[in-house]
Amino acid sequence: MRILHTSDWHVGKRLGRHDRMDEHREAMAEVARIAGDEAADLVVHSGDLFDRPVPPVDALRDGLDGLVRLADGGKRPVVVVAGNHDSPELFEALAPFLEGFNVHLVGRIKRPDDGGVLSLEAGGATAHVACFPFLRAARAVDFMERADKWYGSYADRVRRLCEVYADDVAGRRGDGGGIGLLVAHFMVGGIRVRTGAPRGERELHMGEAYTATSQAVPTSLDYVAMGHIHAPQPVPGAPVPAEYAGSLLQLDFGEAGEEKRVVLVEAGDGPAAVRSIPLQAGRPLVRASGTWADLDARDDLDDVWLDLAVETGGPEPGLADTARERFPHLVKVTARYERPDAGDDRPEGLPLADLYAAYALATHGEEPADDVMAAFAEVEEEALGAAP
Repeated sequence: MRILHTSDWHVGKRLGRHDRMDEHREAMAEVARIAGDEAADLVVHSGDLFDRPVPPVDALRDGLDGLVRLADGGKRPVVVVAGNHDSPELFEALAPFLEGFNVHLVGRIKRPDDGGVLSLEAGGATAHVACFPFLRAARAVDFMERADKWYGSYADRVRRLCEVYADDVAGRRGDGGGIGLLVAHFMVGGIRVRTGAPRGERELHMGEAYTATSQAVPTSLDYVAMGHIHAPQPVPGAPVPAEYAGSLLQLDFGEAGEEKRVVLVEAGDGPAAVRSIPLQAGRPLVRASGTWADLDARDDLDDVWLDLAVETGGPEPGLADTARERFPHLVKVTARYERPDAGDDRPEGLPLADLYAAYALATHGEEPADDVMAAFAEVEEEALGAAP
């Protein structure tokens, strides 16, 4: 059986003030072409289909259209679990309407016999797909142990749920065989994530409290399709083939330079074979720094989303306008120069305008202009007037 694994589409995510729906549509169409070219029997999506729990209408429409295209007129099953950016309730509400297209949405953690494990015909064989949507730390699972025993560490709860699903898959396979899969959205300790700039993963759900161990990965399955981590990589320490497919596009500048992909899995007799297929769609994200003369002379920055750091001798109020005129896809520009040491003194008990002026002096090395202070006062007055 050939399985295409994709993840973390984040349909609807913007980059600063820039809309990227055209890039999302292009990338989803590319995934559908790859599924056809590679004769995939089954597609699994391991969460964060959308960027918000309640996506904008165009993101909702295009994301669902992308799934239906993957199903190829209902000939190919598509299984999607909800990630931490998705709404479990929205998934469950949409699920009955998409089943007719052979698209299966699983929004919440369920009993294996109540939709937690799906047995689907694909490519002349049966795929037993255990579905593990994102588990929030404070949420109990009603079919697990007594409440007083359920609230252990997050890692232990994830491991126990994986064991329940793996046991059910093993029972279904029995003597009849079939392919056993887990599609899940959680973080395994030891993953590699570059920092230094904002990333698309939500930091609230990336800490130690949301980290499972490689012991959670069942040893009895053919493949484990993971979501949540946007940097494509194998699951560290996994006893069976297990991969984070990564995000569909470079979503934030912390992902700049990462090659995005889908994963093609060939499962059957013996260990599953895993192959990465790079994605070409989407405008790259680039962080560049240097003097204005050096940056202005570069022609490789014209068709990329750009985070620019310009080395200057001090504040340059017109820098942003100049940079936007020169670089059509500029997202952010900052002036980089030596700033005076503000020390540890922090003004307290001052009016908001004075606090802002002190912040601007400490940050930029000069007091804000009169027109900026006038705008600040106007916004402050409007905000205070609207306060209850």
